[in-house]
Amino acid sequence: MTQDAPLTPDSLTALRERFQQQSRKAQAYYAIMHEARRVLGSEEAASSWMEAPLAAFEGSTPAQLVAAGRENALLEHVRAMKAA
Repeated sequence: MTQDAPLTPDSLTALRERFQQQSRKAQAYYAIMHEARRVLGSEEAASSWMEAPLAAFEGSTPAQLVAAGRENALLEHVRAMKAA
């Protein structure tokens, strides 16, 4: 597709779906960040934690887990950190 070519209904639908998927990932990322910030005490600590490998998830980082759609398991993990 070139810039001069009009968008087809199919390409517009695909673009809209991609945007919605990216939006959901961003919302999940920030929800995890918010909870991590509450547990860890600062934005900086939460940001560092998001990029640190987690043994509980076979070395995957929280950011990787969010990208893979595993935010619910990650959220449970963050809340367990809070209780510990």
